[in-house]
Amino acid sequence: QVQLVESGGGLVQAGGSLRLSCAHSGRPFSNYNMGWFRQAPGKEREFVAAITWSGDSTYYADSVKGRFTISRDNAKNTAYLQMNSLRPEDTAVYYCAARFGMAQGVALRTTSGYDYWGQGTQVTVSS
Repeated sequence: QVQLVESGGGLVQAGGSLRLSCAHSGRPFSNYNMGWFRQAPGKEREFVAAITWSGDSTYYADSVKGRFTISRDNAKNTAYLQMNSLRPEDTAVYYCAARFGMAQGVALRTTSGYDYWGQGTQVTVSS
């Protein structure tokens, strides 16, 4: 079983930055692709970013491309989401997710493509 714990959320003004962390435990982190999703009130959970198990490939939603960066540190069993130039529309609960084994592209952009989920961390961007 894998446990995922997000941290780093909070309240920030528009234009500001936050870095989210996702601590992974239970099974070897290096075997898992990692993704970030978000869910705003009254909306479906949506894809934000993903990184393959090797770290060689990253994927982003168009709405965050150029502003957010996903990364991973296998030595620390942690994935990160650096969020810059935040906008009020980025306000949501952010979730990290893990998927075992080789995967890429479309498979990492959908909620059904993941095996484990964290509890989420709230990000609020004020205008």
